[in-house]
Parts: sequence; structure tokens; C-alpha cells
Amino acid sequence: MHISLGPLLYCWQKQQVTDFYQQVAASQIPLVYLGEAVCSRRREFKWGDYLELAQMLKQAGKEVVISTLALIEAPSEYTELKRQVDNGEFMVEANDMAAVYLANEHKLPFVCGASINNYNRASLDILQRFGMQRFVMPVELSKAWLSQVIQQKPSFEVEVLGHGYLPLAHSARCFTARHKQLTKDHCETVCREYSKGLVAQTQEQQPLLRLNGIQTQSASCLDLRSEITTMAKMGVDVFRVSPSSLDCIATANALVDAINTPENAQHFAISSDANLERTQCNGYWFGEAGLAVHANP
Repeated sequence: MHISLGPLLYCWQKQQVTDFYQQVAASQIPLVYLGEAVCSRRREFKWGDYLELAQMLKQAGKEVVISTLALIEAPSEYTELKRQVDNGEFMVEANDMAAVYLANEHKLPFVCGASINNYNRASLDILQRFGMQRFVMPVELSKAWLSQVIQQKPSFEVEVLGHGYLPLAHSARCFTARHKQLTKDHCETVCREYSKGLVAQTQEQQPLLRLNGIQTQSASCLDLRSEITTMAKMGVDVFRVSPSSLDCIATANALVDAINTPENAQHFAISSDANLERTQCNGYWFGEAGLAVHANP
């Protein structure tokens, strides 16, 4: 099993992003996803900037995958998508079926992202014939579902989001702009003000969702680190950490150490992690409500 770092889903200042990936380059993380996967209006980083980061990470020995938008809404976004898919060097993570189409058209391998709704083995086998090399399980599915789907070992790899805020939905509307009484077309990129998104609470003041521009996330942090040994036995190839701060690099590094020492991985101490989020969830993996916390036996 390998540890991956998913694409940065938040709108950070350009220098902050550069500093973040320089630390990633110096880390033990072997697989890095890179690119704007949420909103094309976030223009702190342009396509050329991402290519420079990708080259830097590659030179540091990382496998780099270019992540694409999860919601294509305009011809300009499709044009940009063509450039990303046909970049000539890096595999892409297709987060929309348009990216799957383009990769198949160019006979290029790709990773199928979690935002594409794959709910059975038949659809995965079709995508594998299109060129899919790795499948990222949709976050709302369970361990039992995955066990059944990969019972007959597939020829593609399997990746599971194991740590980070759950990406739940995308919308044509920008919730962060609406919160600031701004329209999407004149949003002023206000999502820059929220480095981990904007937490929305219930009337009882319980954290419920995290608004990240046009994306809705979980307010609680998914934490499946205690399941890493189980995943490896099932046949999961990649455990993904979704970044939201510099602390996520340390989390991923610790996981690399854990899987390199199997005798310790089963006893990976979640409670002793000083960087652990105060609110956690893991319900989907156990077939429960997503915000639930399933107690490990």
C-alpha cells in the first residue's frame, strides 16, 4: 500500500501554495495529486504554475498526477481541460466524465476520481477498458461495498480517501460568495478568506457542513487511519490524505512510516496525534451515517 496526498481543495495565496508543495517535495509522500479540482475562478495558480510545481515534485522523486475540475460549466473550462489531459507527461485524475472522454480519445491512462459516480464493478471494468489505471472510491460507499466489488481482484488499482474533510457535493452556485452577499460572477474570490472552508452549523450550533466555494464538505474530519491494515488486507493500493494545512504533511509522513513497519501499523495511535481535528467522522466506511463515529473494537 502507498500513501497519497490529494489535490489542495482550498484557495490559498500563491506563495502559501508554493511553500506547501516545497515541503511536500521534502517529505516521504510518494504520490501527489496536483491541480485545481474545485473552481476555475480561483486564479492564484495558473496551468503553467501547476506544471512548474509538477516538475519540481517529479525531480524530488514523487509520482505526480494532475487533478481536473469536478464540475465543467463553460467552454473555457473544457479548453483548459484539454490542455491538462494532453500535457504530454503527467497522468490525470479525471474528476468529470469529460476528462474520461478526452483521455480515452487520446489513448491516455488516467485515474478515475471519487466525484465520478461508480457504484458497481461493471462500470469500473468499462472505465478500465477506456484506460483507467486507478479508481478512487466515492466517499459515501462502505468497506463492505468495496470488499464485494474487488472480491475478484481487478486489473486496476484501488484508492480510498482515508483522512481529511469529505467532499460531498458540487453546485453551480458558490455558497461562499452567497454568504458574503456576492454573486458568483463577481465573487472577488472570497474563498481565500477561509483556508479550510466556512463551517456551517445546525440551529443547535453543531458543526454540520463546510462550505468551500461551489463545493460542500463535511465539517468533521474523516479519520480511517486505524483501518489502514484492514484496507491493505482487502487489496486497497493507495490511502489518500486530503490536505487542509501543513499538518497534513506530517500526518502523511507518519502513515508512510506506519506502513513501512507493518507490526506497528495495526496499533497506529490516533488518539496521541496532536494535530487531530476535534471533530472526527468515519461512518460511511462502516455503512453508517457519514458523520457518525464508529468505535473500533
